[in-house]
Amino acid sequence: MAKSSIHDVAKAAGVSIMTVSRAVRGVNGVSEATRLRVLEIAKTLNYVPNGNARALATTGSNMIGISLPTLFNDVFADVLLGMRRTFQQAGYDSVVDTTDYSSDGELQFIERILQWQPLAVILTGVDHDETVRARLPRANIATLELWDITDHPIDFCVGIDHREAGVALGRHLVEKGYRAPAFIGAPAGKDTRADKRVEGLVEAFRAAGGRTLRRISVSDDNAFISGYTGFEQIDRDRRPDVVLFLNDHMAFGGLMRAEQEGLRVPDDIGIVGFNELAITKVLPRRITTMSTPRRQIGLVGARNLLARLNGVTVPEKTILPCTLVPGQTTRAQ
Repeated sequence: MAKSSIHDVAKAAGVSIMTVSRAVRGVNGVSEATRLRVLEIAKTLNYVPNGNARALATTGSNMIGISLPTLFNDVFADVLLGMRRTFQQAGYDSVVDTTDYSSDGELQFIERILQWQPLAVILTGVDHDETVRARLPRANIATLELWDITDHPIDFCVGIDHREAGVALGRHLVEKGYRAPAFIGAPAGKDTRADKRVEGLVEAFRAAGGRTLRRISVSDDNAFISGYTGFEQIDRDRRPDVVLFLNDHMAFGGLMRAEQEGLRVPDDIGIVGFNELAITKVLPRRITTMSTPRRQIGLVGARNLLARLNGVTVPEKTILPCTLVPGQTTRAQ
């Protein structure tokens, strides 16, 4: 008889995947009668927890796979912190891999992690290769998409509306009298969440009759340096009146370069970041930015995932709010 999966056992027993996991592992939270029934069904269905995963000090029935673009960005480190603490408290292990913002990297992660028969998979963003979108439903495991939202998630998503964040930021700047924006960040197509924010900015400035936003592409290998060198690429003959950066670290680099060029911030040019990272709270001049609920995204996502594994219906789409944080690098009026 072919081996069955933890999902087959859960369906046959009429319990959640988490209950099967607890019963197989012999941990608290399952009645003795349920445990014995689950073990009997597991034996009948020839279910055996993945041995390779045990070699990694975990089992496929107790593991959650997490895919992030990078760990060299405070944004994703904060999201991860919120998730891992919740999973650890619930007795679950997590395996983290990074993709370097590559769709091929994400696909490779999916193919590797599914070999371990995980309970669930967590992906960053909602824009995936069609192979990924087809593969995960066939695997029949819970799938959480974080940090962005869509009306058509693979399973369910928790994040912010990046386009609306861009619109809100753009409208604020328009109210302050800005009309000639520039954006410094990842190349178009590499970070789709940044692309959506740029779309929102373009919409806000276009509605106000502003100049077409110029996008300057830089690497995110070192955000501070990227912001500094990105500012150097600005056309001095058509200098923007405000520059928006992919994140706060880049904005800090741009601020340093602007001041070295003798520009007065915010009188000559405005500087705007994104995320409200810790650096914005300790600089001599506070950078105008948009605060994102990074750790809350991780916490809410993790709690929804655990509820989902317990058989509880969770919202397909959960949107968490961003907050505009005016600073000293844009006009007060």
